[in-house]
Amino acid sequence: MRVLSWLEFDQAVQILVEQLSSASFAGVYGVPRGGLCLAVALSHALERPLLAEPQPDALIVDDVYETGRTLESLHIRFPKANFVVWVSKRPPQWWDAVVVTDSSEWLLFPWENAAQALADEQTYLSSRGVG
Repeated sequence: MRVLSWLEFDQAVQILVEQLSSASFAGVYGVPRGGLCLAVALSHALERPLLAEPQPDALIVDDVYETGRTLESLHIRFPKANFVVWVSKRPPQWWDAVVVTDSSEWLLFPWENAAQALADEQTYLSSRGVG
């Protein structure tokens, strides 16, 4: 399990602020639950509203692009929105990422409960016949 820190989070937010400061979007939508911390931080740093629902002209953020199911369904609904994640486990196509990794390692984000993350990892692995 890879443990991500609040310092790494702050660094990721700063990188995204530098990349997005001149971009045009109505507000920031965070995919519940993992994208909410990143969305709040970017909303403050970019001085854009935090959106309760995704919009066609929004910045849509999540913590990780892993299987793609979550963001791909949003991308189909909102193809003109900007999409960004902290960590992508595959090379970005229509989304941007601060960190791109080919590692299948389970990620523990700083806002997550470590014991619950271990249980979630085991459930995930069991559902795929691993472990």
